[in-house]
Amino acid sequence: MRTIRRLWRLARTDRSLVLTAVLWLSVTRFGLWLLPFRVVRRLLAHAGGSRNPPGRSRPSLERIGWALAIARRVVPHATCLPQALAAEALAMRSGHPADLRIGVIKTAAGRLRAHAWVESGGRVIVGDVHDLSRYAPLPQLPGIHA
Repeated sequence: MRTIRRLWRLARTDRSLVLTAVLWLSVTRFGLWLLPFRVVRRLLAHAGGSRNPPGRSRPSLERIGWALAIARRVVPHATCLPQALAAEALAMRSGHPADLRIGVIKTAAGRLRAHAWVESGGRVIVGDVHDLSRYAPLPQLPGIHA
C-alpha cells in the first residue's frame, strides 16, 4: 500500500513513465521466457518505434533509467537483459539513440558471467555497475529499426 501511495504522489508524467516502464519490463521478461532473444528484441523495436508526437515532451534518458530502476524492484526476475531490452525500446520510443551492449568476464572460478547494458552518446543509461570496465564487450549488436 505504501508503494501505491508513493507512486500516486509522483507528478503525472513521472507516474506514467514508471507505469510504462513496469509494463515494458514485464512484457520483456515474459517474452524472454517464451521466445528467443532476437525475436523479443525485434518485437520490442517494432512495438516501440518512435512514438513521441511533435510538441509533446519526451522523457530524458536519465528519467527512463530512473523509471526502470523502480520497475526492476516490482518485476520478478528482471535481470540486466530484460532491463536493457526495455531501456532500448523505451529510448527508441522517445526518439533517443540507444545501443544495447553485452559483455562477459571470467570469474575466479573460471566461469563466464555476462552483463547487458544500454549506452547512448557514450553514457550508460541502464546497467551501470561498478566494475563495468572489466567486462569484455561482445561485438556490437546490429541496430534495430521499427
